Amino acid sequence: MREDAPVWELEAATFDADHTQALAARLGEQLQAGDLLVLSGELGAGKTTFTQGLGTGMGVREGIISPTFVLVRIHPNLPDGPRSGGPDLVHVDAYRLGSAAEIDDIDLENTMDSSVTVVEWGEDRVEHLSDSRLEIALVRSEGAAVTPAGDFHHNDPKDAGGRDGVITDFDEDDDNEERLIRITAYGERWAGRKPDLSVD
Repeated sequence: MREDAPVWELEAATFDADHTQALAARLGEQLQAGDLLVLSGELGAGKTTFTQGLGTGMGVREGIISPTFVLVRIHPNLPDGPRSGGPDLVHVDAYRLGSAAEIDDIDLENTMDSSVTVVEWGEDRVEHLSDSRLEIALVRSEGAAVTPAGDFHHNDPKDAGGRDGVITDFDEDDDNEERLIRITAYGERWAGRKPDLSVD
């Protein structure tokens, strides 16, 4: 198997920001130190909203906002939280970084093993940081039938092309719309380990 070949893919739709956060929280409950998540999606697709949900599930300090201007924010695990002793969340915004070399300049390697690292706009910039990663694409779907989160189906990685009706021009402040969330796993960490993302 090629190193860059996906080991599995999941897809689900969420109805609004709360639903997106609930799904992300379920994923956050199952993340471990050393996990790398790469978030993609146009402005307003819900990357930071998704990260807030991850933080809830991981039991880290609240107040997650996009680190656009500081590049990196660290949210420590709460000793009295739901996952006491769990990993910290390192939240990165790579939008202003043009290459993998610029990623290396911010020394993420120092926290990779002890934290969960979430990188917005990280596609083609951070893959070298870990042999395993989750790539999470958030898109708005227009006129698509929405199935409840947890109604996942396996996708053939060879058939992961574009979809009709995807909106790429929208108001970044409006995230209370349907989202299509595609999670693609790479590497040994995720081989045979699909997370349970069912939401009540």
